[in-house]
Amino acid sequence: MQKLPDRISVIGAGSWGTALACLLCEKFEKVDLWGRDPASTHAMEKQRRNLAYLPQVRLPDHLRITATLSSVLNESLLFVLAVPSHCFRQSLEDLRRTLESSGRDPKQSTIIWGTKGFDTTSGKLLSEICEAVFGDIRYGVISGPSFASELASRMPTALTMACPSLVDARELAQWFRVDYTRVYYSDDPIGVQLGGAVKNVVAIAAGISDGLGFGANARAALITRGLSEVSRIGIALGGRSETLMGLSGLGDLILTCTDDQSRNRRFGLGIGKGKTVKEIQQEINQEIEGVNTIEMLYRTASRKQVEMPITDQVHQILCEGADPRQAVSALLKRTPRAE
Repeated sequence: MQKLPDRISVIGAGSWGTALACLLCEKFEKVDLWGRDPASTHAMEKQRRNLAYLPQVRLPDHLRITATLSSVLNESLLFVLAVPSHCFRQSLEDLRRTLESSGRDPKQSTIIWGTKGFDTTSGKLLSEICEAVFGDIRYGVISGPSFASELASRMPTALTMACPSLVDARELAQWFRVDYTRVYYSDDPIGVQLGGAVKNVVAIAAGISDGLGFGANARAALITRGLSEVSRIGIALGGRSETLMGLSGLGDLILTCTDDQSRNRRFGLGIGKGKTVKEIQQEINQEIEGVNTIEMLYRTASRKQVEMPITDQVHQILCEGADPRQAVSALLKRTPRAE
């Protein structure tokens, strides 16, 4: 087994970034965690807790927290991004400029991200954004059925690390593999990214259905047909069917659609109960990636001529003001066909 570098840096001090930083502290001698807000990072450093997102978890003593991006540059140029999808490109651009200002070569970087979604401006996959900003570098995406609070609390979790190279994926996976995590590896980053992005929209639909009181049968139908949508768009964009049936596809879909720790499911529940988007966002007070994803997913499916009726109805509800009850009923009353 290849010796691990001494130091790694996590960009993004929300719940997922903090959870990943805690995990990496079990493998690396030095871990830096960067957050955008100086006041929040100062409080985290002083109190050794992320009171806003993971108040129950004490942060490891050797986790260094800062709001100064230049202070998290490390000799190995190893970075893990855990920022919302709408911040992903800007975070990469800021990191590249900081590296160049310090005299380091950005092309020597290794960048891994746990962000799930599309670029909210172009609709491109985040791997395409990474390549556009950094060029031909070693990168990976880590995804799977995982809630930050459970990972940070050292509860059993299975994830997938995907890179264009299976050799790289195998190496990077070991960085996240500890007693309570099982990390598989894959050379299908497209499929892993799409599974993590599309499931959030299906989870909103499942939440809406439950919020309307449509019951467990309807939820199961939405999850099952949602998996078909994940598979269709995934394969259309170059992913593999076996990836979409694995942890980062089916596994993440089931988790996000059925557990109320899921922000996307809770968002859908609120819509089903008649609350406004603004009211729900204020209640959750964290990023809801399905809301960021829906427009770009809808456009991508239309461009690729991929049939995605659940995505269409969620788009109508969120972007066109459709009545949730009528939209979900329309899904359940579609003309039967051979499965």
